[in-house]
Amino acid sequence: MTIPPLLFALVMWFIGTAAVVWLDSRPPATFRASFRGAGVVALGATAAVWWSAADATWAGAYLGFAAAILIWGWHEMGFLMGFVAGPNRMPCPASATGWTRLKLATATVIHHEVAIALTAVLLVALTWGQPNQSAPLTFLLLFGLRLSAKFNLYLGVPNLSDEVFPAHLAYLKSYFRTRAFNPLLPVSLLGTAALAWWAWTVAEVAPAQSGRAITATLLAGLSALGLVEHLFLVLPLRDAKMWRWASAKTQAAQAAIRE
Repeated sequence: MTIPPLLFALVMWFIGTAAVVWLDSRPPATFRASFRGAGVVALGATAAVWWSAADATWAGAYLGFAAAILIWGWHEMGFLMGFVAGPNRMPCPASATGWTRLKLATATVIHHEVAIALTAVLLVALTWGQPNQSAPLTFLLLFGLRLSAKFNLYLGVPNLSDEVFPAHLAYLKSYFRTRAFNPLLPVSLLGTAALAWWAWTVAEVAPAQSGRAITATLLAGLSALGLVEHLFLVLPLRDAKMWRWASAKTQAAQAAIRE
């Protein structure tokens, strides 16, 4: 059956995103403890990737996928909380164009991208030659979707949906553009849709309930979610509204109203 892995991918994505939003919306004084705690979880998840690398069953596929999501969440916390971003933390000068603007924009996130790339290398190394590739494939897919979204925001999209950025990262918004179209956008949409379809076809021909089938289905579900997130860059919808309920600030405001 394909429904359970699709639901698992959706639940992991939803809970993981909500947890990061909640932790990042708490007072800055809590950031260091939250980041350290998530780091311990990420370390345990990395160990789980190594431990399950030889497990070619459906259980190994689920475990690898979940571990990759947990590790990714730790990286996202590091970025959103301001611990790992880049050497440039200044708004983009109005006069910056072309290569200068690209260099400045790259310098705002380069440390985080390098950290993610090194983690991807580690996961590939831990599972090299092993039958369970769920964790590295999931992490690499998340990395690719992230890079695609960032380049599209840099080139310009109709709907920035930049409300999710905390105040200490507000300078990043100056590197985004609002444009009706950029050449990368249709490539990203079609490429993500094609990837979801390809993963789905791999799952269909793999033995039922095998680790290969579950891994492919999980990747198909994650690709579909990535496609939805890219569509939010085009459609006049604010994806930040989906996560307001998870914000600690929203919860505090609602509690104050009740009192």
